[in-house]
Amino acid sequence: MTRNLKKTGRNDPCPCGSGLKYKNCCMNKVTQSQTESLADKYLRIHKIRLKEPKDIEGIRASGTLVMATFEEVKKILVPGTTTEEINTLVHGFTVKNGAVPAPLNYNGFPKSVCTSVNDVVCHGIPGDYVLKDGDILDVDITTILNGYYADCNQTFFIGTPSTDARHLVDVTRECLKRGKEMALPGNTTGDIGWTIQHYAEAQGCSVVRELVGHGVGFSFHEAPEVAHFGKRGHGVELVPGMVFTIEPMINLGARHVRTLDDHWTVVTKDGSLSAQFEQTFVITEDGCESLTPFEL
Repeated sequence: MTRNLKKTGRNDPCPCGSGLKYKNCCMNKVTQSQTESLADKYLRIHKIRLKEPKDIEGIRASGTLVMATFEEVKKILVPGTTTEEINTLVHGFTVKNGAVPAPLNYNGFPKSVCTSVNDVVCHGIPGDYVLKDGDILDVDITTILNGYYADCNQTFFIGTPSTDARHLVDVTRECLKRGKEMALPGNTTGDIGWTIQHYAEAQGCSVVRELVGHGVGFSFHEAPEVAHFGKRGHGVELVPGMVFTIEPMINLGARHVRTLDDHWTVVTKDGSLSAQFEQTFVITEDGCESLTPFEL
């Protein structure tokens, strides 16, 4: 059965029941929703700045430099190297290539790279620590090139790893791979978090909850937050042009962490090993692409 519906006039009472005339209430909202672009909608609702093709190319160029920096860092990751030597290398290589190391002086952070060893979850400050055989080391590099930011983290073995260290690093790498596979248009940030948490916990590890992935590109940290735990279907729907990091921090022991007196270094509360892998991703029309790619 078809029912005839009378069109609401400008001066009619608004159908929403506000008591106002339609023209003074929902008429403009309807017009806005019909004409608002997806980019404007995501900025208004989620504070997410979608990237145009030229922006993505800028972030990609920055990401290419980040990955070149990692290749230089790998050459000195041997027992006897200090974390300060890593910082010196990253700073010099970045500047030599016309870029800026984003961590330096960011909210007071004193170095150009984060180096997090063994039970350090993230934000380790380079210094006089001498790398030893059996250590695991997270190196987190973020570079600003021509105003665009790209962010990446990899965990490395120093010398010969223990069985526990190898298991943790393998699980963490797989967590990033599975998170990437969920980064599809139409999925949500919660889908990414759910798949990472589900896999890590099934392998006897835990997911740090206090620190999350984030939008990136125009600045160091943007919306949205990308938690590495959560529920399917929850969070922000992924759409083309979104650029963000997925960076699971996985502990061999319990998930709980604490921050040291330097106000930066985050460690596991129980002293267990922690690992992290991170890439910067852009959502495309039919999937996602890493702008800081390495093999998973």
